[in-house]
Amino acid sequence: MLIVKVKICGITNYDDASAALDMGADLLGFNFYPESPRFVTLEKATEIINKLPAFVDIAGIFVNAPFDQIREKIDQCQLDWVQLHGDETPDFCRSFHSLNVKTMKALRVKERADIDKADSFFTDAVLLDAFHPARYGGTGATFDWNIIGHIGKRIFLAGGIHPDNAAAAVKVGVYGIDVCSGIESEPGKKDHKKMKKLFDNIQHLRG
Repeated sequence: MLIVKVKICGITNYDDASAALDMGADLLGFNFYPESPRFVTLEKATEIINKLPAFVDIAGIFVNAPFDQIREKIDQCQLDWVQLHGDETPDFCRSFHSLNVKTMKALRVKERADIDKADSFFTDAVLLDAFHPARYGGTGATFDWNIIGHIGKRIFLAGGIHPDNAAAAVKVGVYGIDVCSGIESEPGKKDHKKMKKLFDNIQHLRG
């Protein structure tokens, strides 16, 4: 059996967070990018996170945010992961090494050369998402997973994962899958029936 992590991203309310954990989520993602339809304020995120059990990993999603702004949210929300989803440089990503937080760099993928950029980032993981010329993720689009090949670090696979293709995503052999729009009734609101179907469809593959 494969041991794969499941990250449910775009959490905006406690009911969705609680349901995701009950179904088997390992990580929950809170989007701090103001232009995202799944944006959550620091106050709202803190309110939700404070109600959650300690065992869940919390990720904060940022797009080209200043270091001090990210550090404030790490401290306030007790983030376990910082997901850098913009045009952050390897040096910027490396600046978090002194903090008690894991880092994940998102790469928008059109071709294998985009994946090869992962070697430049000394982060705890990389997230591979479908390329969009104007949007930083959350598009619901996929890319050709066959081009991934081998990367010498933990990979989260994102982009267009939904209940019907989640098992195929797990079988790629990545460290984790990142699911957002594929289990929503609208941006920022999870469809609990879709979410349950997704977990049901991958249960036999998870260690």
